[in-house]
Amino acid sequence: MAAEGKVTGQSQEQFLLLAKAARGAALASLIHQVLEAPGIYVFGELLDMPAVRELADSEFSPVFRLLTIFAYGTYADYLAEAANLPPLTEAQKNKLRHLSVVTLAAKIKVGALFFPGFSSHWDYLVLVTIMFPQCIPYSVLLEQLQLKNVRQLEDLVIEAVYADVLRGSLDQRNQRLEVDYSIGRDIRREELSTITRTLQEWCQGCEVVLSGIEEQVSRANQHKEQQLALKQQIESEVANLKKTIKVTTAAAAAATSQDPEQHLTELREPAPGTNQRQASKKTSKAKGLRGSAKIWSKSN
Repeated sequence: MAAEGKVTGQSQEQFLLLAKAARGAALASLIHQVLEAPGIYVFGELLDMPAVRELADSEFSPVFRLLTIFAYGTYADYLAEAANLPPLTEAQKNKLRHLSVVTLAAKIKVGALFFPGFSSHWDYLVLVTIMFPQCIPYSVLLEQLQLKNVRQLEDLVIEAVYADVLRGSLDQRNQRLEVDYSIGRDIRREELSTITRTLQEWCQGCEVVLSGIEEQVSRANQHKEQQLALKQQIESEVANLKKTIKVTTAAAAAATSQDPEQHLTELREPAPGTNQRQASKKTSKAKGLRGSAKIWSKSN
């Protein structure tokens, strides 16, 4: 594709150089060659040449009108004026049909962008930035391009894709052409003000969206700072609580601790009153034994 584009550019430059020196019938013949040359789909520079503009008021005005249709119009425009225009070769017909597909894709895209349901700048910009294919029904293409069947239409589209006029896919199931990319066509001078206004509106929409993004970023930063402050506060409280628990535990341990030697002495010595209880138990047992002995002797 790159090599083809380079050759096309060189061919266009050669035609422009030849057009500077040509006049009258020679220039009209040169224009027919340009319209038939493969790969040349932009004609603005040729139209801006003084010699070419002079054709509009000469006997070759139909050729000039044909050139303007190739620059700005469609195949349907040619058919509407075919009686007053030179006949087209098959190569010229296919080229004009390629350009007509580009125009249809652009119209569908613009129609979607300015859909009444999207009123705000935000919706407009979001819709612009979404990458979606422009879908053209086969029925529309067949009517606008005056083709007899789908086979001819698909062959024409494939030819346009190989010429790098557009990129897309043929959806045979849904009977439509999905256009992902198409070349730009020439622009009329009277359309420049509309384009400028559209670009200004787009820039305003970008500013509105940028302002909204900056506001969201500011809110996110504030929320982040609040969360960090809350995290630091919680960590500080947890650290203070750990210190308090540690100090309390150490104080309790200090209050209940004893001297090891004193603790051992208390374990060896019985508690007060323990010996008296043991002596009383022994005395009571001895008395019981004596009493039982007396009873046994009397019975004997």
